[in-house]
Amino acid sequence: MFTKFLDPKNDVAFRRIFGSEKNKDILIDFLNDMITFKTRATITDVTFLKTIQDPEVAARKTSVVDVLCTDQKGNTYVVEMQLTKERGFEKRAQYYAAKAYASQLMVAGKYVSLKEVIFLAITNFVMFPKKKAYKSDHVILDRDSHEHNLKDFSFTFLELPKIDKTLEESNTRIEKWVYFFKHAKETSEKDVERLLKDTNTLHRAYEELNRFSWSDEELRAYEQAEKQEADYIASMDQKYDEGIEKGRAEGIELGIQKGMTEGEKKAKLEIAKHLLVSGMDIDTIMSITKLTKKDIEGLK
Repeated sequence: MFTKFLDPKNDVAFRRIFGSEKNKDILIDFLNDMITFKTRATITDVTFLKTIQDPEVAARKTSVVDVLCTDQKGNTYVVEMQLTKERGFEKRAQYYAAKAYASQLMVAGKYVSLKEVIFLAITNFVMFPKKKAYKSDHVILDRDSHEHNLKDFSFTFLELPKIDKTLEESNTRIEKWVYFFKHAKETSEKDVERLLKDTNTLHRAYEELNRFSWSDEELRAYEQAEKQEADYIASMDQKYDEGIEKGRAEGIELGIQKGMTEGEKKAKLEIAKHLLVSGMDIDTIMSITKLTKKDIEGLK
């Protein structure tokens, strides 16, 4: 269906809204809405960094993030939009945060100069099935006293599937952001004007998704990102189907082995023993008796 607004979860659209200099006030407001600040002042300015975090050694893994920036105090923010569930994504989050932390040392040169790293992920899937909350904040605590002594890492996850309110039902800023990520494409221009006109940066985020303000080249890049995501999902589905088929075949074979009664197996072993004595090869005996190679070799 042709709609006025594009999908903010698309890589190209996401970086246009949250990763561009001209829209950095949108990113600042989004981070201030999402991050739980305790002793630190809220963000007033950000400086964008390269989203490709180069490894110190060429053979090591290079990491690419959606948005990477620092605030006015030098704290680093890694922002990721994750559409599909990938095995080990929580480990990737920690890896990205660690890379951003370690890269500071190349500039500062002293451990004492290292600043905080805050990782923020918006996921289009459920990351933590046992958690009811759709937004969770993770920090390093002392196991016994729960004191927060190691303060340089924090992780915030916004799990979109865990909440589904209409725009009118979305009362808090975070709920409005969730609606934006989930339903921007289907939102009417009338509702945006009626319900978000006084919410400056959210209103502007919608304006950035107006397809009629995108050039043909920008729309092609957007469509290419959509195609790549669809191709990736299709390849994962294919691997899943292949895994199911392989598991089914192995299950049938195992069922044949398990379904053989003790009496049947004893009789087949006797037959196999005679065939071995007659000089028949093991593969042929396996084919005749349906016994395993291990069973037959045990008769030697």
